[in-house]
Amino acid sequence: MTKSTRTSVLADRHRALGSELGDWNGMGVAWHYGSDPCDEHDAVRTAAGLFDVSGLKKVHVRGPAAAAVVDHVITRNMKNVAPGNSAYGPNLTEQGTICDDSIIFNLGDGEWLLVHGSGQCLQRLQESAAGKNADVEFDDDLHDISLQGPKALAFLDAHTPLDLAALKYFQQANTELFGHPVLISRTGYSGERGYEIFARAAHVGDIWDHILGLGRDEGILACSFTCLDKVRVEAGLLFYPYDMTEVNSPWEVGLGWALSRKGDNYRGRDAAMALKGKEKIKVAGISADHGEALSGGEKLLHDGKEVGLVNSPAYSHRMKKSLALVHLAPELAVPGTRLTVEGDISCNATVEATPFYDPKKTRTHG
Repeated sequence: MTKSTRTSVLADRHRALGSELGDWNGMGVAWHYGSDPCDEHDAVRTAAGLFDVSGLKKVHVRGPAAAAVVDHVITRNMKNVAPGNSAYGPNLTEQGTICDDSIIFNLGDGEWLLVHGSGQCLQRLQESAAGKNADVEFDDDLHDISLQGPKALAFLDAHTPLDLAALKYFQQANTELFGHPVLISRTGYSGERGYEIFARAAHVGDIWDHILGLGRDEGILACSFTCLDKVRVEAGLLFYPYDMTEVNSPWEVGLGWALSRKGDNYRGRDAAMALKGKEKIKVAGISADHGEALSGGEKLLHDGKEVGLVNSPAYSHRMKKSLALVHLAPELAVPGTRLTVEGDISCNATVEATPFYDPKKTRTHG
């Protein structure tokens, strides 16, 4: 078992809910609770689910050259991201392939907050800042909890002076929540309208307790990473390094839209542009003819030929389907294509359009 080197101050609360904690990104996170992940899944879709996603790494970038540094490390044109707004995009190697993904928040006054997962974004950021007048500070005291679901807006709005309804998708604001200073961002990883709450270690426990205590009668539940995997697969949301890796170009995983055509030469720009039209695989969705989740790692065959790989499986009891995000030969990534799954679990499968859930994204964007 991997030994965690980072600690969430919510760890004891997770243990009290039945989690033994498992490592992700160097932090012990709640992969499971004592509750049924299907009940947690229902809470996200019908009320709201509270996730501790403090395993994400938070990095401050400050100084006269901060804007140029964050602009170099992500494929988005950060010059167009005004204070109070954020942007999501992949982080690239010099070869134009994906080494991580991140959200970068413009906090104003020349300060940016970069939030990323388990890839190489921090290293790339430090390289981009080398020799420039910018300070890069990793901040593990800053915790990140996420309330996702249709009741999240009304519940949080009742406990903050911020006009939360006015906060648009990928906007954030400094405010208070239950009397504690926080940064609230309208972002998430669930396919629902939701909010990420960034709070200091000294405050996040009380915020967590208030949300679960006051939200109990609303159907709000603490939710595990097992639940998070279910809802993000339904929503067709990618997870590094399963659905995208250093082998993949942005074009292969459906992130070509995030590559700015701006004149600035962000890291890996020219190499990534040269990979357009050379896709070896495409991220696609399948539903398997199976009553449970696939194991992950199974081969996909078409007419007896290996044509793909299962990356992120999940069983959706709400859709009554065994779903998975897969890498597939581009010419076969067409809804309705029939495939054979071969591996720990063997069955047939059908390519489906993604997102599986809320394909028009009305719930997140509305």
